[in-house]
Amino acid sequence: MAALRRLREAPRHLLVCEKSNFGNHKSRHRHLVQTHYYNYRVSFLIPECGILSEELKNLVMNTGPYYFVKNLPLHELITPEFISTFIKKGKLILSLDKDTYEETGLQGHPSQFSGRKIMKFIVSIDLMELSLNLDSKKYERVSWSFKEKKPLTFDFLLAWHNTGSEESTMMSYFSKYQIQEHQPKVALSTLRDLQCPVLQSSELEGTPEVSCRALELFDWLGAVFSNVDLNNEPNNFISTYCCPEPSTVVAKAYLCTITGFILPEKICLLLEHLCHYFDEPKLAPWVTLSVQGFADSPVSWGKNEHGFRKGGEHLYNFVIFNNQDYWLQMAVGANDHCPP
Repeated sequence: MAALRRLREAPRHLLVCEKSNFGNHKSRHRHLVQTHYYNYRVSFLIPECGILSEELKNLVMNTGPYYFVKNLPLHELITPEFISTFIKKGKLILSLDKDTYEETGLQGHPSQFSGRKIMKFIVSIDLMELSLNLDSKKYERVSWSFKEKKPLTFDFLLAWHNTGSEESTMMSYFSKYQIQEHQPKVALSTLRDLQCPVLQSSELEGTPEVSCRALELFDWLGAVFSNVDLNNEPNNFISTYCCPEPSTVVAKAYLCTITGFILPEKICLLLEHLCHYFDEPKLAPWVTLSVQGFADSPVSWGKNEHGFRKGGEHLYNFVIFNNQDYWLQMAVGANDHCPP
């Protein structure tokens, strides 16, 4: 009965909202973008805009590439050659079921979301420490585990922020495996006569009959990104959702969605450009930038453990106002820590 009751319960969701200004030296916006590593989808919405500037369009079209490698042995990621070529700092984090964990013979710790019966374990390997001590017992044990005791192979998505001039290093390095280069998919659209909530940058909780709450905006954005009909007509049996009040109708709004494996460095560039969108007078009072993480990534922000069997959500949204104020909304689902 207890198990049945848990199945009927709605998964827990958590949304954290905060406000600041991009000019504030204590602003956390860069750090929070840079430490959200596994990004699957990026969307931005610009009210009162019918066409993108060439500079912004070039940024959107140059968010790739990323790579798909099939049946890649895990031991390839701990070789000195791989670490010296691609890694400046970082950890290899494995989320393993109980049987696989025991078969590897490696030291880890139980998942923080295991419950009474521990079925998942987390193994964290500092790659830089490993590469600096190739004669150590730790390196020998990890190498033996991945090559002999429990050889593991996976299909990997790989992305690399290359600051040098060589663009094909990833392709040539893994040339003996099945590797494919991909570019993120970009969808551009103009929304006509879009009903938008009225917002005040200083009021996260909104003001009755004056401005909407941050939570109402978050729900509304989800509906817009999902192409939900917001008219709330009596004969619409699919959706009864409508734009929160107070609202205003904009003649057109530009929506851009990028889907793939998108690095934080690319998102930082987009955010910085959108911050400067209001350097020249615009009709729009605000723009938004929304980022969604992979549901099955091992972490959400930083090294925070992430679980996906009850939803897998980890995402954030910036609302950028014309006075350089911003709202930051961070959301996670079940089996996740509170966002940082």
